[in-house]
Amino acid sequence: MTRDNQGFIRSHQNQFSTLYRFFDLLIIIGSFLLTCKSMNLSLTSTYLLLAVIAAIMFMLVAESMELYRSWRFSSGKELLTTVSFSWGIVLLFGMIGLFFFESNLGLPKNAFAAWAIFCWLVLCVWRLWYRQVLFFMREQGHNTRTVAIIGMTDSGVALASEIEKNPQQGIRLVGVFDDRDVQRFEATERGRLKGNIEDAISMARNNEIDLLYVAMPLKAEDRIFEILERCGDTTVDVHIIPNLFIYKMLHARWHSVGDVQTLSVFDSPMSGFSAWLKRMEDLVLASVILTLIAIPMLAIAIGVKLSSKGPVFFKQDRYGLDGSRIRVWKFRSMRTMDNGTVVKQATKGDPRITPFGAFLRKTSLDELPQFINVLQGSMSIVGPRPHAVSHNEEYRSLISGYMLRHKVKPGITGWAQINGWRGETDTLDKMQRRVEFDLAYIRNWSIWLDIKIVFLTLFKGFVGNNAY
Repeated sequence: MTRDNQGFIRSHQNQFSTLYRFFDLLIIIGSFLLTCKSMNLSLTSTYLLLAVIAAIMFMLVAESMELYRSWRFSSGKELLTTVSFSWGIVLLFGMIGLFFFESNLGLPKNAFAAWAIFCWLVLCVWRLWYRQVLFFMREQGHNTRTVAIIGMTDSGVALASEIEKNPQQGIRLVGVFDDRDVQRFEATERGRLKGNIEDAISMARNNEIDLLYVAMPLKAEDRIFEILERCGDTTVDVHIIPNLFIYKMLHARWHSVGDVQTLSVFDSPMSGFSAWLKRMEDLVLASVILTLIAIPMLAIAIGVKLSSKGPVFFKQDRYGLDGSRIRVWKFRSMRTMDNGTVVKQATKGDPRITPFGAFLRKTSLDELPQFINVLQGSMSIVGPRPHAVSHNEEYRSLISGYMLRHKVKPGITGWAQINGWRGETDTLDKMQRRVEFDLAYIRNWSIWLDIKIVFLTLFKGFVGNNAY
């Protein structure tokens, strides 16, 4: 089979994308007209031009964010997030234009705000409604795609289970195909086996299936390529599912190096637009929070100074993004300031902790100066908590994937902390659980997850039974 310059992997285009674009255009312009009418504004050619420009900008931004791709296998949350970000970017440019040209445009700010909110709601509601319509149609047997899976592997069985659990996606599983003897499989899996690999390829050639998933071990490269070559004589869509271990890797995704495509398995979600968005989130939140806590921080600084001898702040070396060393700020809570090759974790009744320091540590108020780290760019509001360098060196050899925590900036609060894994980690199992939550955060990162963590931190993140 000849490989073209685009490679094997392409985005599946949504067959309803034209319909989506038409309704987006109609919603944006229509909502603007309705807003003008409801606020008794005379519709001018300038207003109409603004609405058209906004609609065109939205479609261009939405295209770049792949809003018009197929969402058959994606969650509603992902869909709404992409819609919101796309519309948010359009509004950002709109606000800039309104700021500089308000007198020329003549559009009241309250009218712009009303239209922005109204249009965003309609864009979201319309997509959710249409999504439910498609779900209903697919459950009734319409708009479906027929699927076969080659390989009774862990990943093949997992895919089959997901297809069977989600009929609303409109995927009808014909079965799993494998050349191995049926007796080699678990009794619960044998019912899914419908033939050998040759049977699956024959179905593809006879147009009996729409999608073919190849779920074979990566070591079977020659066999996989043979299957792909033979499927090149069909019109079926072919997808390769790597070994199940790929799903346990960090933010796996495709990249292109010239004409060669690579699969990253240890990667960070914070790149490109996502990195910019994360940094904006940190700057805005840190600036607001530091403004609100300036006076409490001054009171804490005085308390630290009066309660024991020594400096107000304690700066300790930690590992930051990509394992580079950073200096993390804290209010001093101990009589000693360990920052060497051996750093003993604080324990219950630790004599090194001052009475005032015990209060600060119990309530996490000693962490407040780290908002300065956030403004400096060495830390983030949300992320894996940074550990002392000596602890990193100890645990990186004991816990698989430990250093992957540093594929993002360390945070003041995190997914592990709000789930109870903060404070002392006196057993390897406790640190293992913290790392699992940290890696889960990195794999599933989104702005909405950050907002959720910040909100839950107000109720769960400041105190804990293990914080000494």
